[in-house]
Amino acid sequence: MRKHNLYTKMLLFGCLTSILPLSALGFFSYMKSSNSIQQHVNESSIQIMNQLNGNIEQVLRTVDYTLNYVINTNQLQEALYRPITFKDFQLYNQLKEELSLLQSPDTRVTDVILANSASNWVINNRGLYKFDEHASKEELLKLIERPGKSTDWLLLDSTDIGSSDTSSYGCPYTVALVKKMPLHTTDKRGVAIATIPSCSLAKIMDSPNETREVMVLDENYRIIVHHDPSKIGTLLTDNGTLKENDLAEISGKSGQFRNDLISVTYVRSDFNGWIYASFTDLAEVSKEARSIGWFTFYVCLLIILLTLVLVWQGSRKVYSPIRTLFQSIANRLPEISESNKNELQLIDEHIRDLFHSNENLHHEVNQNSRQARTYFLMKLFQGQVSAAEINEKIRLFGYDKQVSNWDNLAVLTLQIDILNETRYEQKDLDLLLFAITNIVEDTVPASDRLPPVIVDQTQVTLFGSGNQSLDEFNNHLYKLTETIQLSMKQYLDLDVSIGISLPFHSLKQTTRAYQEGLEALKHRLKLGKGVIIPYSSLNAGKHTRVYFYPVQLHNELIDAIKLSDETRASELLKEWLGQVFLKEREPQDYQISLVRLLNDLMIVMQEIGMQIDKRNIRGSTLYEELMQLYVASEIEAWFEKRIIHPLIAVFRDRQETQYQNISEQIIEIIHREYGTAITLEECAARMHYNVFYLSNVFKKETDMTFSEYLSQYRLNLATKWLVETDISIKEIGERLTFTNSQNFIRAFRKQEGMTPGQYRSKYMQPES
Repeated sequence: MRKHNLYTKMLLFGCLTSILPLSALGFFSYMKSSNSIQQHVNESSIQIMNQLNGNIEQVLRTVDYTLNYVINTNQLQEALYRPITFKDFQLYNQLKEELSLLQSPDTRVTDVILANSASNWVINNRGLYKFDEHASKEELLKLIERPGKSTDWLLLDSTDIGSSDTSSYGCPYTVALVKKMPLHTTDKRGVAIATIPSCSLAKIMDSPNETREVMVLDENYRIIVHHDPSKIGTLLTDNGTLKENDLAEISGKSGQFRNDLISVTYVRSDFNGWIYASFTDLAEVSKEARSIGWFTFYVCLLIILLTLVLVWQGSRKVYSPIRTLFQSIANRLPEISESNKNELQLIDEHIRDLFHSNENLHHEVNQNSRQARTYFLMKLFQGQVSAAEINEKIRLFGYDKQVSNWDNLAVLTLQIDILNETRYEQKDLDLLLFAITNIVEDTVPASDRLPPVIVDQTQVTLFGSGNQSLDEFNNHLYKLTETIQLSMKQYLDLDVSIGISLPFHSLKQTTRAYQEGLEALKHRLKLGKGVIIPYSSLNAGKHTRVYFYPVQLHNELIDAIKLSDETRASELLKEWLGQVFLKEREPQDYQISLVRLLNDLMIVMQEIGMQIDKRNIRGSTLYEELMQLYVASEIEAWFEKRIIHPLIAVFRDRQETQYQNISEQIIEIIHREYGTAITLEECAARMHYNVFYLSNVFKKETDMTFSEYLSQYRLNLATKWLVETDISIKEIGERLTFTNSQNFIRAFRKQEGMTPGQYRSKYMQPES
């Protein structure tokens, strides 16, 4: 079996069609799920940042609005331009009451500081102080003199403004809203500060987790709000979260970007410019994607395994009948296993060979059938078929239903009148008769005739018709012959004459009708050429006296004599006499048959050079002796004693030498013409012997029939060529007249028990 047979290809194709789509599906599913997770994380981060921005900004806006309100109160505006002492207790209380509006759980403000360097006072949660005596006056002066905007959000060290209230939150940094006073003049006299511990703002954000880190940055990328207090006040690049070149990505109002380790989502506040940023660890995100990927991988692997099992089972089931058929062919023709073609191609070739062989066989059967049918019809017209055999052959050739519908029958005999005066020559006669037969077949419907045949250069057709009166039948037959005659003139430019027998009703009378047709044609001597002669116009419309003569038994009797088969000759003589005396005839009719037999036997004597006493003791000749016998048993004994036994004695003496000579001649023809379609009939024609006689002689001498010997000789040549030459098997078969290589292989295997290829492989000698 070839390495890559059809079954292997089916498995590979099934595996590829199952694995590749599933692998692609799994890969794209994994990529899609990874992208979906990343997109979900990004959307979630944007949403969280927007929410965080809103929550913190709401607090900051409340503080900013309230602090603006406090600064713009009449009390504070009045205090900006005068000193405040302990005597201004009522003003102090009014200012403290206004400052308390800022300090609530919602605003998360821990301290509010009002500092007036021009009027030398400071008010905060702890009381009223002189500005120049306050511990944080330096920081306050810096804030008052700080260039830039009048309002700003700053990240201050909790100890810079010296408030124990802010430090009590344990947060190292404070987010401070700083507003220079008064708000709407360029001459700033002081500053108002609202402080919010950075840690309290961190509580507004969601709890930290391993995946995402959230923080708030100022415009300089310093961390303002973070869950880890230690990171507050540091630059984003200091703790390794981002690199310097990554900061350029944070340029718009909002956006997302990623580097090798993290995905960054940011939102920039329009209120104070702060940046709300989320940093997502890609490793944590990809962990979830990997879990989905592994799940997808295992599911795809399971499906692939199940599919492979189904492919294997399905391929076996589909391939099983192919394998059975292929093995059946390979067992008979092992050479095909060496081919590079797959099983289906080899099966197709074998089936094509079978169809070709079948067509050839069908053609040969049709040819043989036509030949057998023609041979039967010729014997029927010549009276060489018994009544029982007629019915059997008619059924065998499928004419029984057709003939049974005929009420009237007639025989048409057609002959070419003259060839010398036409454009044809004598060598064209066979071809012309063939053309005439085709014209008759085309002119006469197949239902009204049996196939036309040619007997002794006469085209003979048996015509029949049903459901017609005798006059209608005769008229129809005459018109038909006129049509045939006109067609011959039109297509072949030939004058033909046609004889029509008297109508009859049984096929047993066919021989008589054939003789009547021939008898009618003889009247061309008087009537000339191109005539149609019904026999009804001759002999007063009566049938001829056609004498029955058993020609077949006559020929077999002579063959038995030549073969020196005395027993068979006696049996055939008895049967011949029984056939002759079976019919009721006149005595002279019997004598005609007896004289005919005697005459043919005497011809055999002359052929072999046999001298026989033609006169008895009374001086009578053999013919006179025979005519004096009137009892069948005496006639039989006379033929045996006077003719047959002496002939057999001579043939027996010559038999051994003659048989050997005949067999040698036949064998010589076989050895010389084995490459042609030689037949025993052709040998008999060349050697001028009867086929039956030659067959019996050859069988006795070689113990084989002619066809057996011819087949064995051809196959012996094949074995020699296979071993001694490199001629291909196909060419050897063609040289030996086999119609195709498969027939040659079968015949060779039947004789040798192996195929030609196996025989060559086993016995061919390697080149030296």
